[in-house]
Amino acid sequence: MSRHSNTNANANASTSANASTGGESRRFPIDLERGLPALDGATLRAHAGLLLAVSLMALPLVIAALISFGTRATFTSVSELSLETAAQNYHDVLFRYDMGQYMLNSLLMSVIVVIGKLAVSLLAALAIVYYRFPFKNAVFGVVLLTLMLPVPVRIVPLFQLAADLGWANSFAALTIPYLASATTVFLLRQHFLSIPASLVESAKLDGVGPLRFLAFVLIPMSKGMIAGVSVIMFIYSWNQYLWPLLIVDDQSMQVAQVGIRLLQGVVESGDIAWPLMMAGSIVTLVPPLAVLIIFRKPLLETFGVE
Repeated sequence: MSRHSNTNANANASTSANASTGGESRRFPIDLERGLPALDGATLRAHAGLLLAVSLMALPLVIAALISFGTRATFTSVSELSLETAAQNYHDVLFRYDMGQYMLNSLLMSVIVVIGKLAVSLLAALAIVYYRFPFKNAVFGVVLLTLMLPVPVRIVPLFQLAADLGWANSFAALTIPYLASATTVFLLRQHFLSIPASLVESAKLDGVGPLRFLAFVLIPMSKGMIAGVSVIMFIYSWNQYLWPLLIVDDQSMQVAQVGIRLLQGVVESGDIAWPLMMAGSIVTLVPPLAVLIIFRKPLLETFGVE
């Protein structure tokens, strides 16, 4: 009797082990001889293509970083690059040529734009989705039509308006023109439309007002979307060049992208100081890259990528 029980126990254990192994193998195809995932030809080609694309995109950054490690006389020779020279280049860029101040201005501008644009866009999306008023769809269509206006068409009227208001050389001129965003309104509207109507009806029955509904229902349910949109807005604001160049004459108020342009005026041995320019370009990449890395998950969720 005990032998029969042991046999059944061993058989059951073997069956469960085989089932477990089979389930894992179905989920994760493993090459048992090598202990590595078994990849077919299509997967290998896809990975090779992605690796090639990443390498091509990273190549300019690598070249810029290498150039920033040298001097005007030595940056063409990799063997003569040094950490001491690189440290001096980055120190000069940040403090001697005021790139640190320009980056601080860009950071302040980007934060103000993100907060202000979110406030305006959330209220606009709330009105478009949950309010009933005449020609609501037509109003939303007009909002979307503003996306078709090229930047040069808007620059001249905005410049005249800012000059008439006395906003030149101020953060008001750098930030207020960016507070209205058709793209952000569109993304938030589409997300609000996906929220169950039962929540809206429950809020109405409980006597919740529009602003409380926005603050305590919509925003908590839209944290991922808001974070992803904020990343897009931050990078967009950080990369602004033309408008700050036109509206700001005071060099201490300039932003990082204009600061890189100002580095072209630094001349060494009768030529542009390319190591300093590359160092300036590298340091201006750090804040948006950090934001992308920290908020990469909500950013991917914004575009429906798992």
